[in-house]
Amino acid sequence: MARVDTVEMLAKKDDLILALNSGSSSLKFGVYYRGADDEEALLTGSAEGVGHSNGKLHIRSSDGSTLVARECIHESQSDALATLAAAVRDHIHTAPVAVGHRVVHGGPELRTHQLITPQVLDQLRSAKHFAPLHIPQALALIASAQSIFPSAAHFACFDDAFHRSIPEVASHLPLPQRYFDAGIRRYGFHGLSYESLVHHFGAQLSQRAIFAHLGNGASLCAVRNGVSVDTTMGLTPTGGIPMGTRSGDLDPGVFLYLLRNEKFSADALEDLLNHQSGLFALSCGESDVKALEERLRANDPRAVLALNVFGVSVRKAIGAYAALLGGVDLLVFTGGIGEHSASIRSLAADGLEFLGITADKIQIVPAREEKQIARHCRKMMTESR
Repeated sequence: MARVDTVEMLAKKDDLILALNSGSSSLKFGVYYRGADDEEALLTGSAEGVGHSNGKLHIRSSDGSTLVARECIHESQSDALATLAAAVRDHIHTAPVAVGHRVVHGGPELRTHQLITPQVLDQLRSAKHFAPLHIPQALALIASAQSIFPSAAHFACFDDAFHRSIPEVASHLPLPQRYFDAGIRRYGFHGLSYESLVHHFGAQLSQRAIFAHLGNGASLCAVRNGVSVDTTMGLTPTGGIPMGTRSGDLDPGVFLYLLRNEKFSADALEDLLNHQSGLFALSCGESDVKALEERLRANDPRAVLALNVFGVSVRKAIGAYAALLGGVDLLVFTGGIGEHSASIRSLAADGLEFLGITADKIQIVPAREEKQIARHCRKMMTESR
């Protein structure tokens, strides 16, 4: 049977789930049906370069073959969703029964995956100040999806939910108690990616594991018996190790200097820390690791510095979590950089043999966030019946 016929056949199913994974400049998606043992992808794809002039649209069938590949400029995530929805309808003539949304941050009151209700949306709006770069975008995308798929149940899958288990010694920042009570604490992110790794290993997951999700956004997580006990990101996804354009953790004195001497506004400081720092700053204008590796081979000193700072920061976090866990049985790299950059993995793991981290304890596993969203949606739909 031809692949397009297979798509048409599977599209007649009445249990399709659309998973949406919104990034800073991309919108990844997957359409899933219930397989014998797990969620199975019918279509997957992404709109890349959202908000830029070099946008692209990709849609693939379940066997990985390309169904759509074209340049497509999108001004916003909502524009990208409209294009994706139209393209998907060309291949699937059955509307999804559920839409799952990756929501980066829900503030202190929204820490579990759940059905999106008017009350949940109100709570999200009231939590905007916890993640001003992420929550407004999530609200806009949810509104667009509800308009495009009005008959579907919509679910919020929170990227910090996996880290609800971290103990107070990790979540409580060294500030007066009133700030913790107001929700200023370590939340941690990339939780859907880390949950997918726990699912991937299942009963074979080692007792003491360190997961490293390395992409344009990057973090590490210490996992004991499948449960998060610490993670590098903090109140927001800006914290932790340096990233593509984000600073990661900085001496608070840096902020005071910028406020006093440079007269930075809050918006200017936010832009600096999220869009002009990290690898982009260290290399003088490049955040893409592949491009930096090319410059490294040409002996560009700025590329050498940027990649070394990033790799060594990952290594330091691994060492800290090895101490926290009392040893390491498994080190997993995931995310675009973690999966595809051998040089970064080498920098990160170099010299860690004294901790018992040898090649046989290191694995590379692709992130499966969209599939994990579909799993959560299916579970919540089943439980509500």
